[in-house]
Amino acid sequence: MPQKEIGDGRMPGIDGNRSSLWMQRIDGIRKMEEEMYSEKVMDHFKNPRNVGEIEDASGVGTVGNAKCGDIMRIFLDIDGNGIIQDVKFKTFGCGAAVATSSMATELVKGKSIQEALQVTNQAVMEALDGLPPVKVHCSLLAEEAIHAALWDYAEKNHITIEGLEKPKDDISEEEEEEDY
Repeated sequence: MPQKEIGDGRMPGIDGNRSSLWMQRIDGIRKMEEEMYSEKVMDHFKNPRNVGEIEDASGVGTVGNAKCGDIMRIFLDIDGNGIIQDVKFKTFGCGAAVATSSMATELVKGKSIQEALQVTNQAVMEALDGLPPVKVHCSLLAEEAIHAALWDYAEKNHITIEGLEKPKDDISEEEEEEDY
């Protein structure tokens, strides 16, 4: 069988049948992922809300997970009445990390500082109609990133936010504590 040219859209040396088998495998993986995740998770992954940065943000929180390599940064714009007027995120990580970041921003936008402080990883997961157990850490990242941004805001404004504890930079520390 003759070799295919590189420029013909197929992989060199692979005939059309093998190329279509390769595409079938990729489609199979996509279907497995879509079955593993809820429609809301897939929607927030494929169409994330509030992506970007806020220049001169009121508070910025960055957290990560050394075990999986996910890093999440949340930017808050908080007005003089303590209301979150805008929120943006940047996330380096898996689809679940992007989806939880996106949902977390939706949950805190327009809320007071105290209301934002009440957004838990459980609330993020529920809003996304669940996450697979191996992806729960992504919702923990989202919760901790919100807290880190609120902590930064409090430090910049020399205030104390009741109920806010200093956030962890690496949530894998928290996961290790829960393992015992």
